[in-house]
Amino acid sequence: MLEVLLLMLATGVQSAAALDGPSGSTAMTPAIEAPVVATAPTPRPEPAPAPVVEPLAEEDPPETPDVPRQTSALGLPIFPPASAAPVAAQPFPSFPPVASTAPAIPAPTVTAPQPAPQPIIAMPQPQPVQPAPQPVIAMPQPATPAPSGQLAFLAPKTSIAAPVSPGLVAEPQVPTGRFLTALEVRPILNATKGNWIAVREYAGKDLLYVTHLWSWRCGLAELKIGLNGGAPEVWPLPPCHPEQAQAAAILEGDGNPYREFGLRSVQLIEVVLTYDDLTTDRVRFNRGGVVIP
Repeated sequence: MLEVLLLMLATGVQSAAALDGPSGSTAMTPAIEAPVVATAPTPRPEPAPAPVVEPLAEEDPPETPDVPRQTSALGLPIFPPASAAPVAAQPFPSFPPVASTAPAIPAPTVTAPQPAPQPIIAMPQPQPVQPAPQPVIAMPQPATPAPSGQLAFLAPKTSIAAPVSPGLVAEPQVPTGRFLTALEVRPILNATKGNWIAVREYAGKDLLYVTHLWSWRCGLAELKIGLNGGAPEVWPLPPCHPEQAQAAAILEGDGNPYREFGLRSVQLIEVVLTYDDLTTDRVRFNRGGVVIP
């Protein structure tokens, strides 16, 4: 760096002398030559030699004996199953017990609370209950009382035998499944005695209905009805209709199954049935038991 500066200084001095020569009044000053300084070359660092890497020697693989391969019927190779070497079970290491150095803490004693005494409640003693008096209901008396020695019943359990009218002939009792004989009709009429008749007040009159008896008339030979203690009289029964699906159906030409009487004049009714096997059944009814609205 110093040599470069000296060279630049000498060059500047020579340039100044050349400029001042022609115009100056004094004699020409001889030029001073700049000293030549030789610069030593800068040494370059030599590169480090590259390391020599020797290749690893290849080891020869172990020789494997030739084992003949087995093939299946389809030509696929069959490999033998790998045999796993049994692994011996390792015992679990046991450690010596560690003695505790902490002081023992006694368990706290817990005392259960005593239950509070239950109050004694005096229960009232039950007092005997007197039964309430039963009201006495006065039944209305019929306008015309029944004759002495006769009682009025509503479908009693027993019946009074009645004489058979002359001229009636017993019919054979062959079950037909259509309720055409006394053998088929009697069980039904015995179970429905309360429905044999009915009394209805209509248009200022008493209407006495025998519709239920007409519905089972095919097993009957005769029907008699007596009113208010009078002698029973025959009420004609319409004929059966075996050609119909219901032989005991009431058709238009059979008439009305009722008769008209004075208003509230019917008080005691006696019904006498004669079955077609000439057995009879008699039942008496009062008005209160058979009246309908």
